[in-house]
Amino acid sequence: MFARVRTTVLWLRRDLRLDDHPPLGAAAAEVRDGGRVVPLFVLDPALWKPAGPVRRAWLVRSLRALDAELGGHLLVRHGDPVEVVRQVAREAGADAVHVSADAGPYGRRRDAAVAQALGQDGVRLVATGTPYAIGPGTLLNSSGRPFQVFTPFRRAWSDHGWPGPAPRVDVRWAPRRDGQELPAEPDLGTLELPPAGEAAAHERWAAFREDGLARYADRRDLPGADSTSGLSVHLKYGEIHPRTLLADIARRTGKGAEVFRSELCWREFYADVLWHHPDSARDYLRPEFARMRYDDPASSNQVSQRLQAWKAGRTGYPFVDAGMRQLLAEGWMHNRVRMVVASFLIKHLHVEWQHGARHFMRYLRDGDLASNSHGWQWTAGSGTDAAPYFRIFNPVTQGLRFDRDGDYVRRHIPELSHLTGATAHQPWDAADGYAHGYPQRLVDLSTERAEALARLAELRASGARR
Repeated sequence: MFARVRTTVLWLRRDLRLDDHPPLGAAAAEVRDGGRVVPLFVLDPALWKPAGPVRRAWLVRSLRALDAELGGHLLVRHGDPVEVVRQVAREAGADAVHVSADAGPYGRRRDAAVAQALGQDGVRLVATGTPYAIGPGTLLNSSGRPFQVFTPFRRAWSDHGWPGPAPRVDVRWAPRRDGQELPAEPDLGTLELPPAGEAAAHERWAAFREDGLARYADRRDLPGADSTSGLSVHLKYGEIHPRTLLADIARRTGKGAEVFRSELCWREFYADVLWHHPDSARDYLRPEFARMRYDDPASSNQVSQRLQAWKAGRTGYPFVDAGMRQLLAEGWMHNRVRMVVASFLIKHLHVEWQHGARHFMRYLRDGDLASNSHGWQWTAGSGTDAAPYFRIFNPVTQGLRFDRDGDYVRRHIPELSHLTGATAHQPWDAADGYAHGYPQRLVDLSTERAEALARLAELRASGARR
């Protein structure tokens, strides 16, 4: 049991930091006269079980870093939050549990159930702030409806603005009692993750802000260069808040800062879309695309083998394969390459986007439900893209454009490391292109592009007859 002093509970979820943390400020203010705050993390089986080993490892490391910052006071409990949070509030004698509002479909249902359970004991669930600069569901268009396209959302987002970072507060943490150990990290084999935690997030941001931001607009699409911020995973776990980033670049001019701000807005846009359309996490935002003729891996051995080749990075198209191997080796993939590999799966292999989205969520360290599902739907033409299905990325021309010297391909495909320059993108044109075991091309691009457009025409014709 906790000591009989006034306490409140800070239930941490996707806000694993101490800086710029409004719920922490609210919790501390409630017990400012000698009271204590219980920092709680609930290891929820509903979230832990479906997470892949990379995300599990990151979460464990992030929580260890946070516990160190808390002086060993982080209370970890395993189980259903409806039961665990209520029990911890009872033990603490707290009359409030403070959280950041959760915008995800599961999180909203869970928080409603927790609030109801706490209410039976006269305890309040107090939500202050969100993981976003502007909470999902806040912005509506001039007709009072949710935004469907990014550009008008970005204008409204910029016009609306956001508060500055919340100040860091002094807190008296409650002594940890009756906690449980964090799970052991899963074995990641040869995969190496960058440092996790709030301090690592700020170090990464400082390095990018000083060295990469000015060149971001020109270099962000080059997967062979270290030209992106690397902050997506830190934002996913709330080790740093987007308000902090936006405040730091508010007075910076130049295309790099402008484009980076726009990329932060994409994250907020997809969260907003998911808020208004929670089923779009796994179902079609534009339901007519569910009627398209796709190839089912469960009913065809050939399709299943092609899907497995795509997952393993053995399609015979170097830019695709380099991306898929980067995912397995690093738990991350460059965003330009994410679009190309997604387009290849959907429009050259004719496999539904959900298969790829599930694979990404298993292996991405920054796997975020809103960004992942709607990024895939953007490519599939069933989402928010203003230029939908007929955009089909050619992996060869994309590779030649964004990896001109072939450095990215050679880094991730050792079978092609002997090929110089752009030849790495077209091993079929080199006399020794297949000398080290690189696979032949799985499909013919022009044939499958024509097939994809034929299936789109079928869908449109069937819609016209309905």
